Amino acid sequence: MTGSTFGAELFLGRLRTDLLAPPAGAPAGPGASLEVSLGEEDEQFLSRLREFCLKEVDGELIEREDRIPDAVIEGLKDIGAFAIKIPQEYGGLGLSGLCYLRALMTVTTVHASLGELLAAHQAIGLPQPLLLFGTEEQKRAFLPRCVREISGFTLTEPDIGNDPFRMHTTAVRDTTSAPSQDADASGPDSGTYTLNGVKLWATNGVIADLLVVMAMVPDAGMTAFVVEGGAPGVTVEHRSSFLGLRGLENGVIRLHDVRVPAFHRIGAEGAGLEVALAAQDTGRLSLPAVSAAAARWSLKIAREWAGERVQWGRPIGEHDAVAGKLAFIAATAFALEAMVEVTARLPGSGGGLEAELAKLFASERTWQVADELVQLRGGRGYETAASAAARGERGVPAEQLLRDVRIGRIFDGSTEALRGFIGQAVLEGAGQPADPSLGGRPADLSLGGKSELFGYADTLAYADTLATHLRFVERSAQELAEALQGFTNLPERELADRQRELGRLIDIGAELYAMSAACVYAAARADPGDAAGPAVDLAGAFCAQARLRVAELFRQLRGNVDGGDREVARQVLAGRHTWLEEGVIDASVEGPWIAQPPPGPATGPNLRRVVPAPHHTNEPHEQGAPDGR
Repeated sequence: MTGSTFGAELFLGRLRTDLLAPPAGAPAGPGASLEVSLGEEDEQFLSRLREFCLKEVDGELIEREDRIPDAVIEGLKDIGAFAIKIPQEYGGLGLSGLCYLRALMTVTTVHASLGELLAAHQAIGLPQPLLLFGTEEQKRAFLPRCVREISGFTLTEPDIGNDPFRMHTTAVRDTTSAPSQDADASGPDSGTYTLNGVKLWATNGVIADLLVVMAMVPDAGMTAFVVEGGAPGVTVEHRSSFLGLRGLENGVIRLHDVRVPAFHRIGAEGAGLEVALAAQDTGRLSLPAVSAAAARWSLKIAREWAGERVQWGRPIGEHDAVAGKLAFIAATAFALEAMVEVTARLPGSGGGLEAELAKLFASERTWQVADELVQLRGGRGYETAASAAARGERGVPAEQLLRDVRIGRIFDGSTEALRGFIGQAVLEGAGQPADPSLGGRPADLSLGGKSELFGYADTLAYADTLATHLRFVERSAQELAEALQGFTNLPERELADRQRELGRLIDIGAELYAMSAACVYAAARADPGDAAGPAVDLAGAFCAQARLRVAELFRQLRGNVDGGDREVARQVLAGRHTWLEEGVIDASVEGPWIAQPPPGPATGPNLRRVVPAPHHTNEPHEQGAPDGR
């Protein structure tokens, strides 16, 4: 970490809101800082997508049957939804990353599994690794196929999650075999690899035409490969079902003696972790985008219900207890949208520390939003939409939302793991001086005269409203940096025993970034001279709420029960408190906690669901737009 980004500077105690400003050469002025509207082609695509979702997609059907209909998948292909970010030279739409994120927000409001279908293909599926690490020959061979063929990503195995170095899947090179038709027999792309292993929770794997498979090459390390979904030896052994995300095509994939041409290797041998991390980084904003959509939907339902439902002579939204929930949902929905809109415009299209902070913040806050919506709806929030509709009331899937968003705190880096990853990166950069190329100074938060609060030349008319909160961000960032100094140079064992303390500091950083993004986004949405517009109101409300959370996190740094909790946990693991479990009836199905799949070929039927795809070869496709564009 060099102190060259907003997030890095924030953890070093310096507020640099100018780093959230547009690139050099962009128009100046508050309205041009973050142009809310997209380009004409982006807007036209989003319009087609909205029309398709309204007319052709039945979210209740997906939820009921736990399956996205083939007709819906084919329709999404027809309008180019699987090729939003694929360059036009390879047959894709070549639209912006922000358009892609808004597309995820659109489909997610119909059903959450649709967002996962598109994100798994374009965020961590084949297109992104190819664009980042593929050769030109590989791009021309595979990217045109990704316009209509679905891809998936396979990394996790039954006994590994965040520790990929224990991976069991292998890729053994056979240099004596005849080279593939795509390779030069004398070059590094000659010969084949033989892959063996089992992958767990492969999203899109049940319907994927193409898979990105991570495997260990002997004496080289983790390596990424493109594997044909229908290749001999590739078997879907199980289609997984989950608490939420009904319709998600996720399963267990077995690879038994799968022969893969060396031409299908992405990057060098041993570069697989770099490929995986880079793809996840660039796709990190997918989850904040769908989280923002969930929060916006929650706000709509909460507003309508709180105004319609009357108790004790007035709408429940006018009662103070419910008003607090409405304010939290509205303010958080605005902050989540702001984080997506601001972060997506940063260099690197939303990768890096800021995107990780956005993912961490979004997954935690959206879960709270969904929980508050269920509480606000009362018994109707706990009842399924189908049940309510069957007795004649409007079916509102609030309980479904709660189930769907819960996964956000687990996948794409669990909250606990992400705090650790961010903490490690932050500690590596703690204590560094300011980057001279950035001026090495905090933002000017003065209210009078010329201010560079947002990187603008002119003072904003509503500086009083937002600068107050940004002063808090600056002071808190300085306190945060000082606290982090206490973690530098700690022995590994002691650092491990203070994970929760470090996690609180990372949560503070996430709150401060959300506050900064909310203020910058409010500046972009407000009309010049508008000192109290709706966006400014929401930014102010969010910042006021966030300040209370930040203060509480700092308080917990000064006094907590972490040490006592660690001792109780050791006693529990040692079996000292098993007396408390007496009388428990455990109805769990017998079996090992972690199943170890036997080696060899699959013994049962292949459960792979095949969605119709056009005939293909490994020859580059003719350039042009996808059908239906």
